[in-house]
Amino acid sequence: MARRHHLYLVANMPDLQPCPLTSHPHLDPSQTPCPPDGRWQFNTDVVFRSDGSLAARYHKQNLFFEKESDTPLRLEVVTFDTPFAGRFGVFSCFDILFHDPTVRLLEKGIRQMIFPTAWMNLLSLLTAVQIQRAVSLGANVTLLAANLRHDSKAMTGSSIFTPSTSIYHHAFHHPREPELLVLRIPVLDSDWLATQKQAKRQGETGGQGEAKSSSFPLPPPFNAFMAGDLFFFALLLDSEGQLTLCDGLLCCQLQYQRLPCHPLYALGVFAGSHTFAGHFTLQVCALVQCSGSEVSSCGKGVEEAESRLDFRLEGKFGTRYVYPSLLGSGMVVDGPDRIEKTTDGRVTMEHSGMSVGLVTACLYGRVYDQD
Repeated sequence: MARRHHLYLVANMPDLQPCPLTSHPHLDPSQTPCPPDGRWQFNTDVVFRSDGSLAARYHKQNLFFEKESDTPLRLEVVTFDTPFAGRFGVFSCFDILFHDPTVRLLEKGIRQMIFPTAWMNLLSLLTAVQIQRAVSLGANVTLLAANLRHDSKAMTGSSIFTPSTSIYHHAFHHPREPELLVLRIPVLDSDWLATQKQAKRQGETGGQGEAKSSSFPLPPPFNAFMAGDLFFFALLLDSEGQLTLCDGLLCCQLQYQRLPCHPLYALGVFAGSHTFAGHFTLQVCALVQCSGSEVSSCGKGVEEAESRLDFRLEGKFGTRYVYPSLLGSGMVVDGPDRIEKTTDGRVTMEHSGMSVGLVTACLYGRVYDQD
């Protein structure tokens, strides 16, 4: 296919490696015995050049309930070069939430990522388009995400995200047929850009939950689960105001304004270990719409929202890896008006004039060194 259509092709497939381990290029025979069936099976991304030759192969590091697959004992940080846009990095699905290999690619200066995935949406913080957009914004990278379309499993389509623009196919908006996503995007590989500029010049010959407010009294914060984690929440009780809510050393501040008639919203904060469907450490500030009019509905996912809030969400994080996202009604993602990061860990996100109702505004911090 790559050769026939003269393109670079990235595909996900299983890769079988034989035993004994001495025949495996990455594994030490002293580290582990062979699997009972005498072979290794890896969740694998392969990259083919436009002439059909193999450009790269990546074995997935972070498996998500994949009992049929083995984890490679040696981390693979895989890149490949193209003549049209420079260098790309490759990783798969659940990898996006972990330091290895995602951050290692960033540390190598890779700013263009290919991301085959089978991502199941998890409201309110981890829908596919939401986390992909967040990583693109927070890491300042282009992310080409090839996701499955499997409606019954909440796998809802593919996307292309850059720090400044996006296009995505979502089953919520496209209930019938899938479609091919095509978008002209800027090259972010600095080495490739420098080479092109040089060639052009030569051619020219020339802790505890605590809620605070400066304007009106508030009920005490309460606990509720969201995305498997026990958050502290504080309700937004007026059409405008400000809140500060803390969980241990993480404090989140919110300033907001909205119309008087509104559904129930809450500011949530979580700092700790995520243990639902994976184990990793988080620091999260989130403004979320509750699914009903009762406090007990906060933290439960919703897809539809009518209230259009103007807000400023800020957190003082103990990690520099903070990924901002803005999810609107009907799984619409938006880019914040302003994102600011300071050297002391403070991250601010502002937005106003939303075109649809707000479902979630989130600053999703990953504390990789505490995993």
